[in-house]
Amino acid sequence: MTLVAGIDSSTQSCKVVIRDAETGALVREGRAAHPAGTEVAPAAWWQALQEAASAAGGLADVAAVSVAAQQHGMVALDVDGRVIRPALLWNDTRSAQAATDLITEFGAAELAQRTGCVPVASFTITKLRWLRDAEPANAAEVAAVALPHDWLSWRLRGFGPADESPLGADLAELTTDRSDASGTGYWSPTDGEYDRELLVAALGHDAILPRVLAPEESAGTGVDGGLIGPDTVIGAGAGDNAGAALGLGATAGDVVVSIGTSGTVFAVTPAVVRDSSGTVAGFASADGAFLPLIATLNAARILDAVAALLGVDHTELGRLALEAPAGARGLVLQPYFEGERTPNRPDATATLFGMTLESTTREGLARAAIEGLLCGLADGLEAVLAQGVTAERVLLIGGAAQNPAVQVIAREVFDVPVVVPAPGEYVADGAAVQAAWALSGTRPSWAAVGAGDGADQADAVDADASGIAREQYAARA
Repeated sequence: MTLVAGIDSSTQSCKVVIRDAETGALVREGRAAHPAGTEVAPAAWWQALQEAASAAGGLADVAAVSVAAQQHGMVALDVDGRVIRPALLWNDTRSAQAATDLITEFGAAELAQRTGCVPVASFTITKLRWLRDAEPANAAEVAAVALPHDWLSWRLRGFGPADESPLGADLAELTTDRSDASGTGYWSPTDGEYDRELLVAALGHDAILPRVLAPEESAGTGVDGGLIGPDTVIGAGAGDNAGAALGLGATAGDVVVSIGTSGTVFAVTPAVVRDSSGTVAGFASADGAFLPLIATLNAARILDAVAALLGVDHTELGRLALEAPAGARGLVLQPYFEGERTPNRPDATATLFGMTLESTTREGLARAAIEGLLCGLADGLEAVLAQGVTAERVLLIGGAAQNPAVQVIAREVFDVPVVVPAPGEYVADGAAVQAAWALSGTRPSWAAVGAGDGADQADAVDADASGIAREQYAARA
């Protein structure tokens, strides 16, 4: 049996899945936690990857591996390959003003045309501008800029600071893929080239950027004495959402709604989307197509916050929510607990509307939390569809998607049939697909089966409940 490994280095943890390269069957898996925060030392990711790999039984018998990871994170390296400062993550909003400044300088329509995106605080380009303005001494030291998956793939190949790695700091050996490059704000998904003018406008000077690999390409191999050996192939890697789409086998007509730390709505399309409003990012996919996407900063942690307030777990929160009627008797939670990316309100806070003696109950608050979460994502779905995307079904994934109340209320909130695939590590699975692809040169046939697991539950919608929450939420926008 030939084995391949997929790695998901997400915000909260690192997951490793090891699969049969021919059938896709899961052989073993492991995970390890990441530290909390909106800035993290990349060394913590490297440590977690090693721990997760060990928990999965090691990678010594794996023929190929690929890394998918959280998008946008700024890994700034000096000429010796050392990380200059902790990486700013996608959910760090301190660069909101930098985003505004870049839009003022270039214009939203121009940026959308050049990169497929209008920058918000999440994007790497804004974090580099923040670094230039807030930490000029650190900015001046930057010799190369990488993303989390780029840096981890580089370390797997044996590169890094000379005293920490066998191959030393060859910055020219950094690689990335189309999907992750498209989330930087200085790469064109149309011509596949970096926009150096935008990079310099952000950082203040030019720098080495990772070589962009095609979906089937290999970044290289491991090294003697490393986490993987010299015969182990390393795939191109991907951003997390693109990895999930690949792991699900999502195709045209599928819109994926993912409820994790962040919330995302994305679809696979044959052509790039350019939304000058900045609402929809015109990202690239991990399979050579495109991935129009919206993201919300607040998703499952909305439920975390309200469950903690009520002193219950997520299961009980869901039970309480289903005890309240659709619309929670007028109670509406606008859940911008940590600012928001869609809509772009980085300094916003959460607000509870419609509090009356009748609506302000434990059940009502639980219902309002789930409805607020899903209504924000439904607004995102609407924005994606406005770009000409066709939706035949919604694939509802992520940890919170397994809550029965979330599934019931999603069928009331979304205007498209909802499918809840069997739970899985879709991002890591997408990376495993890439690993098998890089190993054989052919996309594996098992890469297109993930989204078929799960039942279409659209027939369970209560017609009287459909649309109530959306109407109330829109009235408070």
